[in-house]
Amino acid sequence: MPKKKMSLAQKVNVLRASVMGANDGIISVAGIVIGVAAATSNPYSILISGLSGSLAGTISMCMGEYVSVSTQKDSQKMALISERQRLKDQYQQEFNYVQKQYEKQDIDSKLAHQATKELMDKDALSTVVQERYGFNPKEFTSPYAAAIASFISFPTGSILPMVAVTMAPENVRIFATMVAVLIALLITGYFAAVLSKANRVKSMLRNATAGLLTMCVTYLIGQLFAR
Repeated sequence: MPKKKMSLAQKVNVLRASVMGANDGIISVAGIVIGVAAATSNPYSILISGLSGSLAGTISMCMGEYVSVSTQKDSQKMALISERQRLKDQYQQEFNYVQKQYEKQDIDSKLAHQATKELMDKDALSTVVQERYGFNPKEFTSPYAAAIASFISFPTGSILPMVAVTMAPENVRIFATMVAVLIALLITGYFAAVLSKANRVKSMLRNATAGLLTMCVTYLIGQLFAR
C-alpha cells in the first residue's frame, strides 16, 4: 500500500515546528551559557550548563509540541462529531450557513447557492467544517511529526551558542556569542515570517530583540554571582 504524502499544510506545520524549535534552542541555551559565562570563566562549567539546557529544552519542546498538536487534533475530531450531528439534524441550516459565508465574500446570491449545492452534494462534511472551523478534515496535523521536528531542531539550534561561547577567546567570549546568536535569530525570524506571511523586518527585529533581552538579563544575573 503506497504511503500517503504529506499535504502542503502538514509540511508547513512541520517547518513551523522546526523553525520555532531552532529559535528556542538558540535563545534558551544562549541565555544559559552567557549567564554562566558571566559568573565564571571555567569553560567546563559553561559547556556542561549548555549541554544540560539543551537536553532539558529538547525534551520539553518535543513533548510540548506533541501535547499541543494532539490537543488541537482532539478538538478537530470533536468538531467533526458535532458537525456530523448537525448535518443529520439540520442540514438546511448548515447549507444556509455555508451559502452566507460565500455571500460575505461578495459572491452573487445565486452563484453562492449553486456553489454551495455542488460542494455540499460532493462532500457536505468537509465543506461545512472548512467554512465553520477553518480546517480540512482530511488533513490532520501529525503530533509525531511536530514532536520529531522539535526534537531535531532544538538541539541543532542550541549548538551555535555553545560553540561560540566555548571556541571564542575568553576576553571576547560573551560579546562573540551575542553577535553570533543575534545573526542566527535574524535568520530564524526571517523564516518564521515567511511561514506566517508576516512582515519580515518586524519579525527579524522582534526575534533579535527577544534574544538580546534574554541574554542581557541572564548576563546580569550571572554577574551577581561572579567570583
